[in-house]
Amino acid sequence: IAEEWFGKSADLVINNAGIGAGGQVVGAAPLVDWQKTLGVNLWGVIHGSHVFAPRLRTLGRGGIINVASAASFAAAPRMGAYNVSKAGVLALSETLAAELSGTGVAVTVLCPTFVKTNIVDSGIIEESAARLAATAMKWTGVSADSVARGCLDAHDRGQLYVLPQFDARFMWQAKRLAPDTYTKALGIAERFSRQRGN
Repeated sequence: IAEEWFGKSADLVINNAGIGAGGQVVGAAPLVDWQKTLGVNLWGVIHGSHVFAPRLRTLGRGGIINVASAASFAAAPRMGAYNVSKAGVLALSETLAAELSGTGVAVTVLCPTFVKTNIVDSGIIEESAARLAATAMKWTGVSADSVARGCLDAHDRGQLYVLPQFDARFMWQAKRLAPDTYTKALGIAERFSRQRGN
């Protein structure tokens, strides 16, 4: 259908499927929320990659950009389904990059933190978590246009990972340098935040 619409083969595919999910710990979040989140966030990207990766390989040029999130590696508490869905997108992107190496097809995975979009309006974020996310997005979020431009420029340079904000890059490095400390600190920070909220 894409070929019919554009009149030629697609040479850049952007898999940007996403809904927000969060606010409950693993075991409390309904399984239907897991299914919906994985169905959109992960399976949307799987479907796009499944259809277009072979076409691009045959074409011998072009690229795939998969929109993940810093949640793909940050592993924040009370965001299990979202974290898992975006971690799957990250792993799929790394796999595609290896499989398409040397074919002329570049793969990029975008891992931002807060971007000013309507993702918190998906209806499966617990109310207090949605308020917190909306506030963080308002005060620390960047525009979708700036993230898109930066990602396209990075893709043109052949960059696999794009972490457009300082906090994403900080978490990426912290988790790799001291994974145990990073994870414990996340848990302590989350418990402290909950206690202050009560």
